[in-house]
Amino acid sequence: FDGLRLHYRDYSGPADAPFTVICVHGLTSTCRVFEDLAVHLAARYRVLCVDLRGRGGSEFAADPMTYVPLSYVRDLEALFAATGLTHAALIGTSLGGLVSTIFSAVWPAKVLGLVMNDVGTEVDPTGLARIGAIVAKSVRLATWDEAAARVEAADRAFFPEHTAADWMRMARRRYVENPDGSLRPDYDPAVAIPFTSPATTPDLWPFFRRLQTTPVMVIRGEKSDVLSRDTMRRMQEIVPALKAVEVPVRAHAPNLAEPIALAAIDSFLAGLPHRVGWTKRTLGQLAAHRFFQERKRAGVF
Repeated sequence: FDGLRLHYRDYSGPADAPFTVICVHGLTSTCRVFEDLAVHLAARYRVLCVDLRGRGGSEFAADPMTYVPLSYVRDLEALFAATGLTHAALIGTSLGGLVSTIFSAVWPAKVLGLVMNDVGTEVDPTGLARIGAIVAKSVRLATWDEAAARVEAADRAFFPEHTAADWMRMARRRYVENPDGSLRPDYDPAVAIPFTSPATTPDLWPFFRRLQTTPVMVIRGEKSDVLSRDTMRRMQEIVPALKAVEVPVRAHAPNLAEPIALAAIDSFLAGLPHRVGWTKRTLGQLAAHRFFQERKRAGVF
C-alpha cells in the first residue's frame, strides 16, 4: 500500500493448521515483540507477525501523516491480499489492537476472532501522555549493554522475574544498529508527528459496537495506565460475550508470554471456527464496505 515495502515474519506452523493468526504490534514496537508467543502458537497455527510501516523491516513513509490507523488498516488488508488469506484470527497489542479492532469492523468476515492486548475503546490520558513523551524522544545509545540497562530501568517493576538475558533479549527487540555501530529505537521518529494530534485517531466505539458476532478477548495488565477497568467493564456491557483476562503485576503491556496470557489465548483460539461460509463472507463484506464509506464521509478517517 502507498508503494511501501512492508515486512512480516511467517511462522509456517503444521501442514494441517486450522487457520492463520496475525499479530500486530504497538506504536514503537516491531514484529519481534511477538517472538515468544509466535513460537508457542506455531505448534498449532500458521502465525504472521507484521511490521507496520515505519517499523522494523518495513519501509519508512515519505509522508508522516500516513502513520495513522487508516493506513495501518490498509496495510493489514494488503497483508491479507499478499498472502492469499481469506480469514484469520487477529492479536493486537496497544496500537495493534486498535488497528485490529477497526479492521474487524470494516472486514468482519475476514476475522475469525480478535484479541486486544492492553487496549480498549478509550485510552487513559495518563498512559497516552506517558507514551507521547517516550515516542517523542530520539535516543542514541553506544552499546547493547547500555540498551539492556535502559530497558531494565524502565520495566523492572513490571517484569520482576526477568534475568539479565531477558533484558538483553528485550533490548534487541526494541533497538537496531546504525551504520556507525550505535543503537537507536527500531522505528521512524516521525511516527510521533500524527500521534500528537488526537484527530488522527478515530472514535473506536462505533467500530467496537459492530463486533457483536465476532469473538473478542481483552487482555489487561493489572497495573495498566492505558486500559482502565472501567473501560473494560463498559466494553463488556456492549459485547456481553467478550472474554476479559487480567495479567498480574504487568503494566502496559503484557508480552503475552505469561502463563495466564498463553493459557487464555490458547483457549480462545481453540474455540474459534476454522472457516467462514461464502454467504456470511459476502454479506459481511458488503455491510462492512457501506459502514466504511459512511465513516469516511463523516470525516472519521
